[in-house]
Amino acid sequence: MSLPGSATALQAREVYQVLKDIALEQRRVIGKTPRAWGDVTSGEVAVEVDGYRLRLRKEAGELDYCIACTATDGRSADMHCWAGAGTDPLELLSVWERARLIELLAAE
Repeated sequence: MSLPGSATALQAREVYQVLKDIALEQRRVIGKTPRAWGDVTSGEVAVEVDGYRLRLRKEAGELDYCIACTATDGRSADMHCWAGAGTDPLELLSVWERARLIELLAAE
């Protein structure tokens, strides 16, 4: 993973924009973990969308935080990089965007 503050680190705002685009249905999820969203109560859920690979943490049935993300250009970052800025990409979503994201991830 890239170091916090590194010029090559994937910024929380960039990851937030991908998550927001999913919620607004401007990007379509093309891959998820083999287990259905509803089958994971607590654990990691991997999502692929337009070449971005996201790892999300689900805790007690709720979307908890973004573990890591790798962009199409190879840049990546994880929760430790974003912690330095005090921002988890999921926290930037509005309540509606977050609810819609969960609804779309649960679909299928």
